[in-house]
Amino acid sequence: MSFKFIDLFAGIGGIRLGFEHVGGQCVFSSEWDKHAQKTYEANFGEKPHGDITQIDPLDIPDHDILLGGFPCQAFSIIGKMNGFDDTRGTLFFNVANIIKEKQPAAFMLENVKQLKTHDKGNTFRVILKTLEDLGYSVHHTVLNALDFGVPQKRERTFIVGFLNKDTNFNFPIGNANYDLNDILENDSDIEEKYFVNDDIKNKRLENLKKEPPYPSIWHQNVSGNVSPLPYSCALRAGASYNYLLVNGVRRPTPRELLRLQGFPDTYKIVVPYTQLRKQAGNSVAVPVIKAIANQMLHSMKQAKQRKVA
Repeated sequence: MSFKFIDLFAGIGGIRLGFEHVGGQCVFSSEWDKHAQKTYEANFGEKPHGDITQIDPLDIPDHDILLGGFPCQAFSIIGKMNGFDDTRGTLFFNVANIIKEKQPAAFMLENVKQLKTHDKGNTFRVILKTLEDLGYSVHHTVLNALDFGVPQKRERTFIVGFLNKDTNFNFPIGNANYDLNDILENDSDIEEKYFVNDDIKNKRLENLKKEPPYPSIWHQNVSGNVSPLPYSCALRAGASYNYLLVNGVRRPTPRELLRLQGFPDTYKIVVPYTQLRKQAGNSVAVPVIKAIANQMLHSMKQAKQRKVA
């Protein structure tokens, strides 16, 4: 089944990779960060459009599926929840407005796990009401990248919707095994700059409560406690990478960071380490996206066949 999709808040294209994998063609992308734009262009041959708030929905090509990992923002709710009108002034409003104007057959939105409880649940309620008011049957769940063969504990909220309300959809159930060895490079092949000095290494060793597994990624929280795990905690865009150490001796390399999100080794790295780790932290686990894309297409095909019959 060939289909067209748009890639909003595109980052470095993790969601795009997942939907291209199942036969989709991207006809429009949007990403405001210039460094992410550079990485995206190097890998997909096109520079994404910029700030989504400056884009007229009518200028966006027609598409079958809208995709986006929008930021989590609170809504200014006055009195009764009015759905769409409550979202004005947020980036979700721009997403909803594009859906309203373009009426794609389906959408998939990604956000942090905490979206469901953000602002005491008001944010999530407004989002669901808005999408349902636009005429879609809406499904949502939280999926963990660990369950899809990626050695990273990354739990994310996914919202999927279909214009055809007869579409029966179930989110994929991940049951794949993960192995940290699959993503780690050999220490002998890694530049010296990624290794920590003896002082840092010894300090972390002192904070260990028990013998670490091997291989492992050590995470040190703000209180100084060190947790060596056979997988990575969720990659983040901020400075917390300073606390992630492979086997307690070095930082993850750029390639390892991308592998932790399920990116193929053919993916080009064209920005400095500080930007790449931010981009990896802001991205998605590609295998999770592939699994959702497969389920969406399967459900849409079945709904189409039932309609014909």
